[in-house]
Amino acid sequence: MVPRFLDGVERWPRGDAVIDALSRGVRALPLRGGRDLLHGRWLGHPVHPLLVQVPVGSWLSAAVLDLRPGRAREAGSLITVGLAAAAPAALAGAVDWADLHRRQQRVGLVHALANTAAVGLYAASLACRAKGRTKAGRGLGFLGLTAVATGGLLGGHLAYRQAAGVNHAEEVPQVVPAGWHRIGSVAEFPAGRTARRTVDDVPVLVVREADGDFYALAERCSHLAGPLSEGTLEDGCVRCPWHGSVFRLADGWNVQGPATSPQPVFDTRVVDGHLEVRLREPGPAEDDTAQ
Repeated sequence: MVPRFLDGVERWPRGDAVIDALSRGVRALPLRGGRDLLHGRWLGHPVHPLLVQVPVGSWLSAAVLDLRPGRAREAGSLITVGLAAAAPAALAGAVDWADLHRRQQRVGLVHALANTAAVGLYAASLACRAKGRTKAGRGLGFLGLTAVATGGLLGGHLAYRQAAGVNHAEEVPQVVPAGWHRIGSVAEFPAGRTARRTVDDVPVLVVREADGDFYALAERCSHLAGPLSEGTLEDGCVRCPWHGSVFRLADGWNVQGPATSPQPVFDTRVVDGHLEVRLREPGPAEDDTAQ
């Protein structure tokens, strides 16, 4: 029943106009370097799930205290902490959400609405407690916790069913066979342009620089599997055409989000006029084989 409902949310198009307006607004925020900070590029994975632990933990603890007599003041303090922590968590989530696929955004919008309802209920609960209406404050607090649980259900669907925020290039080191793989003659790769080849059905981005050096990365962007071979080359980097993540060709490092994970990188060599690639292991490349 629950999976069927969530699948229906993915396919529901009536909120798409709202999604378009909200996502444009989020992308237009003057965050500059703060955008990558909120994405969690510095952390290596999205920071939003980390931030939500504070409001969720605070509100759950408040509910436990509300079940015990004489602890209303402490419960109110925890609700206040949760409300204060909800703002940065929501901002980080919104920045991630604006760069998702449409079906993911649909679920994300309902997730945000549930959490917004929770914030409203907890704010009302706190107001009731301040006026001495402790019983009403407790009731609103339990309703807020229900809304939080609903938001968590939707967030779990986003993360585990729809793979939002996960590393979409993680499988590459697991499926690419060890050793060197011939992927084409040198003449097939014009300088200064991107090319797409495969190694055992794994797409690989190949770039030949003007000086003749070759670079190769996993072709599907770690953010949402965008086609890097259709991206643009910029100062030794490639920019994903879908959401603008930028990866350094030399080592696959994600120099700009929303991607929080680097791209798997391949060593390259030319043998008998043909280009060969080998998945690079962690650590420095071998000087006698890598270009």
